[in-house]
Amino acid sequence: MTQHAPQAVSPRPSLPANATRRVAIDPLSRVEGHGKVTIWLDDDGQVVEARLHIVEFRGFEAFIVGRPYWEAPVVVQRLCGICPVSHHLAAAKALDRLVGVTQLPPTAEKMRRLMHYGQVLQSHALHFFYLAAPDLLLGFSADPAQRNVFGLAAQKPELARQGILVRQFGQECIEATAGKRIHGTSAVPGGIHKNLSRRERMALLSRAPEIRSWCEAAVALIERLFTEHARFFAQFGSFQTKTFSLVAADGSLDLYDGTFRVKEANGAILIDHYDPNDYDQLLVEAVRPWSYMKFPYLKAYGEPDGFYRVGPSARLINCDRLTTARAEAARQRFLTFDQGAVAHSTLGYHWARLIEMLHCAELIEALLTDADLEGGELRARGQRQHRGVGVIEAPRGTLIHHYEVGDDDLITYCNLIVSTTHNNAVMNQAVTTAAKAFLSGVTLTEALLNHIEVAVRAFDPCLSCATHALGQMPLVVSLHHKDVPTPIDMLVRHSDGTIERPTAAPALGTKGT
Repeated sequence: MTQHAPQAVSPRPSLPANATRRVAIDPLSRVEGHGKVTIWLDDDGQVVEARLHIVEFRGFEAFIVGRPYWEAPVVVQRLCGICPVSHHLAAAKALDRLVGVTQLPPTAEKMRRLMHYGQVLQSHALHFFYLAAPDLLLGFSADPAQRNVFGLAAQKPELARQGILVRQFGQECIEATAGKRIHGTSAVPGGIHKNLSRRERMALLSRAPEIRSWCEAAVALIERLFTEHARFFAQFGSFQTKTFSLVAADGSLDLYDGTFRVKEANGAILIDHYDPNDYDQLLVEAVRPWSYMKFPYLKAYGEPDGFYRVGPSARLINCDRLTTARAEAARQRFLTFDQGAVAHSTLGYHWARLIEMLHCAELIEALLTDADLEGGELRARGQRQHRGVGVIEAPRGTLIHHYEVGDDDLITYCNLIVSTTHNNAVMNQAVTTAAKAFLSGVTLTEALLNHIEVAVRAFDPCLSCATHALGQMPLVVSLHHKDVPTPIDMLVRHSDGTIERPTAAPALGTKGT
């Protein structure tokens, strides 16, 4: 069995150089999970650095060890109520390898794909209509009492209604294929355990054209929005970086399967058709002492050159084409808008996300015409293996599940690199870039601080899924008195087990209790 040595903590101080003051946005709002942003200022009020902190921990990689391997696709879904299908399918794909299956029966693959497209559709609809649209349509500086989904529904009721129904349709596709909308059970090692009935298929197909039409309208809406605010949106929290995703054998986008492609910011292909089974030879997972989320980078390029971004805009940049006509036409407009600046921008994620939503609506509509969904062989079998890696393009980006199993069928090793983890370094860069642009040398207001949250929301992070760096972030226990603004006593337990009583409050990345 392969031995896996723990990664060392990256040599980076907890306190940024020249930083003397701290501003915290805690908690972040309109994101999945719990996190905060800390902004460090110098004596002149200039932003030195901003950091995204993940302050919750979920130890799935540890406690799934020792469980029978066939439990994994069901158990790992509990990482998140937003992304359960993605984890369900990535784990199932890894276990396909464990049972020696490299090609699923047609019905099984089409059922899984329909489930996955429904997941991407509903997740993208949730993020745009519920979480991002209040900023984009009502204004970054709008009254926070109105800058939410309820305010959006009051001002744009038809748009809100369509958003709810698009998400509902995606969830119904999941329910029909997975058995239920959240935490389904249908994907099993080597295939799937159910198919659609004729009634289920026809019911979904009858609604698919309307859903696709609404997705087209959403793409048109975001295009108009970017046309009105082109320069601001292109420059907001933006910087150049590598892009990472799966592509199909012919270079087209495949959300369910494929091989890795990495591009430089100028469009040059650096790595192409890299086998996902060897991901651990391609990537290194660094950690920081101030976050429970890891910082993956490309081993060949090191830090920081090896950092990259994943997700909707990275996928649209990396692929040669989309396989559905309407979404591909929208992709071309996205890539050429403002001479390509928006495609590489932080807020460009929103536009790309809606193009993918349309793409999934088209894929679902076409797939529902296939009678294979109603029957056929559901599982395949092969020769038992001890290692399996499953990779899928989840709504937020590339998702990797890696399991190793002993002869007794018990899991001996689990590693998960989720989409938000891949984006960790670039999210930190985005909040720093936005903070320097909007917060340096000014009086801070709620509206200005919301600009930093907007930069985080653009990535649609799922913070619950991404927290896995066990033992690296210090545990701080502080004692407070209601009449004293600073802690009156404090203990810090470091990752090496040592305990100290500092003379001042810790620098960063901690929560007092």
